[in-house]
Amino acid sequence: MDCSVCGVVNEPGNRFCTGCGAALARSCPACGQAASAEANFCGKCGARLAATPAPAEVERVPQVSHASDQAPAVPERRQLTVMFCDLVGSTALSEQLDPEDMRDIISSFHTVCADVVERFHGRIAKFMGDGVLVYFGFPHAHEHDAELAVYAGLNLVEAVRQLPTPEGPRLEVRVGVATGLVVVGDLIGEGPAQEQAVIGETPNLAARLQSAAAPGAVLISASTHRLVGHLFTCIDLGPHPFKGFTQPPPVWEVVREASAEGRFEALHPGKLSLMVGREQELALLLERWAEVKQQDGQVVLLSGEAGIGKSRILHDLWDRLHAEPHTRLRFNCSPHYQNTALYPFTDQLERAAGLSRDDPPKRKLEKLATLLTLSDADAAGTVPLFAALLAIPTDGLLPPVTLDSQRQKELTLEALVNQLVGLAARQPVLMIVEDVHWIDPTSLELLELIIDQTQHVPVLLIITFRPDFRPPWDGYPHVTGLTLNRLGRRQSANLVERLAGKPLPAQVLDQIVSRADGVPLFTEELTKAVLESGLLSDTGPHYELTGPLPPLAIPTTLHDSLMARLDRLSTVKEVAQIGAVIGREFSYEMIAAGTALDDARLQDALRQLVASGLLFRRGTPPHAVYLFKHALVQDVAYGSLLRGRRQQLHAHFAEVLKERFPETIDRQPELLAHHYTQAGLAREAAAYWCNAGQQAIARSATAEAIAHLTKGLELVRTLSDTAATCRLELSIQSTLGGALTAAKGFAAPETGAAYARARVLSEQLDEMRHRVAVLYGLGLHHLYRAEMVLARDVADHMLQLAERSNDSGISFYAHRAAGVFKFPSGYLAEARRHLEQALTLHEPAQGSTPLLLYAFDPLVVCLDYLSRVLLPLGFPRLAVQRSDQALAEARRREHLNTLAFTLFFSGTLHQILGNRHVVAERSSELVSLAAAEAFPIWLAGGHFLQGWGRTVDGSEAEAGLAQMKKGLADWCKTGAEFLVPYFLVVQANCCLERGDVLTARQLLTEASERVELTGECWFAAELHRSWGNLCVHAPDLGAVAAEAAYREALAIARTQGAKLWELRAGRALAGFLDVQGRATEAQDLLDPILVQCADDAAC
Repeated sequence: MDCSVCGVVNEPGNRFCTGCGAALARSCPACGQAASAEANFCGKCGARLAATPAPAEVERVPQVSHASDQAPAVPERRQLTVMFCDLVGSTALSEQLDPEDMRDIISSFHTVCADVVERFHGRIAKFMGDGVLVYFGFPHAHEHDAELAVYAGLNLVEAVRQLPTPEGPRLEVRVGVATGLVVVGDLIGEGPAQEQAVIGETPNLAARLQSAAAPGAVLISASTHRLVGHLFTCIDLGPHPFKGFTQPPPVWEVVREASAEGRFEALHPGKLSLMVGREQELALLLERWAEVKQQDGQVVLLSGEAGIGKSRILHDLWDRLHAEPHTRLRFNCSPHYQNTALYPFTDQLERAAGLSRDDPPKRKLEKLATLLTLSDADAAGTVPLFAALLAIPTDGLLPPVTLDSQRQKELTLEALVNQLVGLAARQPVLMIVEDVHWIDPTSLELLELIIDQTQHVPVLLIITFRPDFRPPWDGYPHVTGLTLNRLGRRQSANLVERLAGKPLPAQVLDQIVSRADGVPLFTEELTKAVLESGLLSDTGPHYELTGPLPPLAIPTTLHDSLMARLDRLSTVKEVAQIGAVIGREFSYEMIAAGTALDDARLQDALRQLVASGLLFRRGTPPHAVYLFKHALVQDVAYGSLLRGRRQQLHAHFAEVLKERFPETIDRQPELLAHHYTQAGLAREAAAYWCNAGQQAIARSATAEAIAHLTKGLELVRTLSDTAATCRLELSIQSTLGGALTAAKGFAAPETGAAYARARVLSEQLDEMRHRVAVLYGLGLHHLYRAEMVLARDVADHMLQLAERSNDSGISFYAHRAAGVFKFPSGYLAEARRHLEQALTLHEPAQGSTPLLLYAFDPLVVCLDYLSRVLLPLGFPRLAVQRSDQALAEARRREHLNTLAFTLFFSGTLHQILGNRHVVAERSSELVSLAAAEAFPIWLAGGHFLQGWGRTVDGSEAEAGLAQMKKGLADWCKTGAEFLVPYFLVVQANCCLERGDVLTARQLLTEASERVELTGECWFAAELHRSWGNLCVHAPDLGAVAAEAAYREALAIARTQGAKLWELRAGRALAGFLDVQGRATEAQDLLDPILVQCADDAAC
């Protein structure tokens, strides 16, 4: 029998519908003839009819709004407010009442629930006897679902209390409301019982809240309370220990609707920032432009929260300048390319030159050359650099770029600056760099150069960023900070009218303005949501409402507004979601590869998204590129996808990139790494993060390298422990060790941890080349922590490996390590022998040994350490030659960390020799380089050298001593203990020269304690000589102590074979003896020393 209400087919004999509970029409059981409610017998065959239900039984039962109605085609993630409502005491009531009376009460309860829920735009998911489950925000999001749920709960309490009962007390309900992220859309059940399941903590919490509520009470969760703000008077009940929750959730009881002055005040309690228009800000930008036209470069730092209108005010500025001759340049930073060096600039170059992926290399080079001629740049010299930057093959077309990576980087940055200056020489330039909170470190470095070098160039540079970014350029006189605040009511109303194109009804305008709260993006999205809602009709001069304006039609938050717009564009919503997976910007080719739609349907979907304002389009399909209008639009579309679906799409696009866009992978492996990461393919992702890190190191982009490698390492730790996993982790850890050495210092715990783990892995895998490199890095870590025994043990182990390997390359690194690690302990002759042996084993090809493994150029290190060994051995001129050779090699190779290393140790060598002017040159260059590249240990060393120069010069002695002290403190902050005794002795000598015997004594005491503790004794003879000098000036120590110190210095020097230290100690002792009247003894002591040092000596 078909139900006349819901259409469900019922079994013969049923009096009520099994689908909806409605009373079924009567029919004769014998012949099927329809019968009236009053008939007792069939009028056709005379058969007796069943009893007629009572009138109350034929009332229509409210229908459940099944979640399948207009619901999303696939499950998705979304924010949902869930309400559970339960009739209090129904079990006891059923014992007291006749079943039919009880049925009437339940039916009335359901009817009241349906009416209230409908009034507050909820959706009944399920009737459960004496309970009801309601959703607010599904299948369509509304502007304030949490608030509506609370209103519905309060109204249900009152409405149920008004229901009549046959006898006894009035009816009461308990209500629980919770808001949170859920997965919704999976169909469960069949037929009329089919529903869309909601999975997540939220429905469970709502049920627990309902069960904990007192009769007539409405309890809400913390998340719901945050959303409704002060719209309701609530009592904080504190945390409740609900079953299934490890942490007791906070609970509030809603008492009543609050009497707030207005909705805005209720949702935004506390002091508000002042909302202003944009006229003053635009006027300031135009004033800066006027100064630019007078050849004075200007920089404006434009900051504000997301959606505040930074891009919009720039659009207005462009309109104002449209008629004026100028060049406009726009650069966009991206969250996906924060560690891709110079991404905003390469992206702009490709767009400005009109480069197409299908262009052959020759055509790309022609386009690039044409672009560069516009700036009067030296195209012949610049095109190869830019071609390398853009990864354009130049085989046979241009001479190859053979520069060291660091020099190539410097010249590239210089060329980019020169291109801008060249454009400005023709006409003023308006340069926009947007979203700098996502900028990569190298682009940040380039911006620093541009700001510094365009102070007197007609360029207006406007940099936009969010408040969490701290710009480092405030100190420049031509830099202006400009913060955008929210709009006032009048400005918001004007914005609405411009967006709509014609006046809106006052009621609509009022709601948009009040709910946008002055955020231009909110205002824009709210207006478009109304225009797309079908609530308005276009009468020509203005819009009119087609009916009552439902409060839910206009979202109150950006997220809800965007979700509602996506829901309304249901036929093309999936295309927006797929585009969001690709990124903020995506090409037609990429999205076409990710959807099953044919070209016609895909292009139509994209046209709808562009027309709706969700996307911008550049070009025409199939060569079009699409851009999400706002980053948050992409976030909402992306976040609505289930994780599994996102992972599938990311994995698919990773394969698309590999197969169809190989040049992108070669230039930006981090893009493929990102897709693999999001796809949950940890092994593939880690390999590409490693590749990206290695590329960054080759470009001297250390910060980016560490970020890439760290991501790869995090993924490796999730993989099973196999040989392949160990090999991948070894590559990442060893590369990371070199990057951390440059960025944090040799002795940093992070550096040591990377090399220690890499050593374990290399031994497991027996990877000899990696093993040697890792051991050297670990040895340096021990050396700079002044763990001399451990460092020497590493050297001996490397020599053993080299002997077993019979590999000249490994032998080179082993002998170099032996020289480096034995020198600090005073094994000077042995160190010299190993370093000179390493030089004989070095092959030119080894000059390009992966710097990612060794942190420094191996040949330069070998030469530098040899110079430091030769000096105390008594060959200062040869030492200077080797030092100069090392510095020349470092400059030629243009690896910044190597250069900084060599500048510092060249400076210390000349410091020992007393060459103040050379030290000043080396330290000045070192400080500039180390500060620019964030090399903390070399910056500290540079400051120490500078301080020494200022001290011995005499004119700035106090400032120099303070700078030396700070330099030493900063050196130690990196964890380094190596060279600290040397620094202390140098400081003590400066203090002694100034007559500060007390401070000198304290410094020498600390130096002696450190030498005794660590065994770093390469400078011990000089330490004792300084003690002798101190004793001469300290009456309480006396001549006996002075002579003993000098003789100890002489003994140590002779033991080490340190002829220069011996000469210095001998001269000091001879001078002391001469003053004591022991001239003959002094002469006898000094003559043999002078003879052996005659060939090559200095002091």
